[in-house]
Amino acid sequence: MYSNELKAIKKSNLFRDRSLKDSNLIDFASNDYLGLAEVKPLLKSTCESLQRYKIHAPQASLMVNGYHEIHKNFEDYLCELNGFSSAIVAGSGFLANLALIEALPRKKDLLILDEEYHASGVLGSKLLNSKVLCFKHNDMENLEDILKKNNFKRVIVAVEGIYSMGGDLLKKEIFDLCEKYKFLLIVDEAHSVGVVGKNLLGVFDLFDIEPTEYHIKMGTLGKALGSYGAYILCSNHIKEYLQNRAKSLIYATAPSLFDVELARIGLLYVQEKRDMFFGEITKRKKIYMRYFKVKIDGLICPYSVRTSQDALKYKVELAGQGFSVGAIRPPTVKEPILRIIPRVNIDIQEFERLCEYLKESVK
Repeated sequence: MYSNELKAIKKSNLFRDRSLKDSNLIDFASNDYLGLAEVKPLLKSTCESLQRYKIHAPQASLMVNGYHEIHKNFEDYLCELNGFSSAIVAGSGFLANLALIEALPRKKDLLILDEEYHASGVLGSKLLNSKVLCFKHNDMENLEDILKKNNFKRVIVAVEGIYSMGGDLLKKEIFDLCEKYKFLLIVDEAHSVGVVGKNLLGVFDLFDIEPTEYHIKMGTLGKALGSYGAYILCSNHIKEYLQNRAKSLIYATAPSLFDVELARIGLLYVQEKRDMFFGEITKRKKIYMRYFKVKIDGLICPYSVRTSQDALKYKVELAGQGFSVGAIRPPTVKEPILRIIPRVNIDIQEFERLCEYLKESVK
């Protein structure tokens, strides 16, 4: 039925396939930045915690009968740590982004996305009746030019804390512009929480930003927190609005109790061990700088290759050396890359060995 389309994808070296995770390879491909998915005491503590409750699954949507004490405990802890007044959990980062982008902009509003914003936000923007614009990636001058021409009822701007493919950090000036122009600012912190900031809480933490009613922070449980799901931090006013307008929150089953509790326990663990994690992250940044003279802001190392075919070839070659890396090709990125994540639970020596191989053999 789709044979011609699949042939075209394969001919362009853009075909995606699934393969079972090879546990024999050293994992430099996963977003499990802190290695929490392998910390078995966290799993044990989560199972013990769930045993104390009558049910172990959410059973319904958040707004029907699925809002559980486990959800509320996690939301309360998130608010306490991050300085926001309200929080709401979501089934995934994709659903959380979809909720925000689909619900917040109304007919007379303007939505402005960074041109490299996540695909979930781009998809959400296709559902809108409001005006949608993109600004040049991390270009605050271009964004301000758009804002100066604004004559809309509301403006919503969506950016990422650390961008998922390029690994570059959001510029602090975005918060200054938010203060100046009073727009709603969505910051997707999926790849910055657990990685930057004195408390490893992301860019709000890194830049010492005190949240206001104009700030919205989205984070995932499935990366540095070693679980699955997401959350939105915001004002109580925005939370109430989302509970009444965001379809991916209203009409989806509430997030897994196991995953939310695992994330809460994981976040407690990160806070207890944050000095150790911060030190390990810093070591890996220095190693990448030493080998390639490139500064990385978080734990995403994008290594450029010439073609999509090269990306696939080098991925296989690196597997032969014992390494698993991501081969990222257009349209996910403009130019193909090997995406390397020097997770903190991987020995420094293995990361150095990978860097040496890249420098000598991957051109």
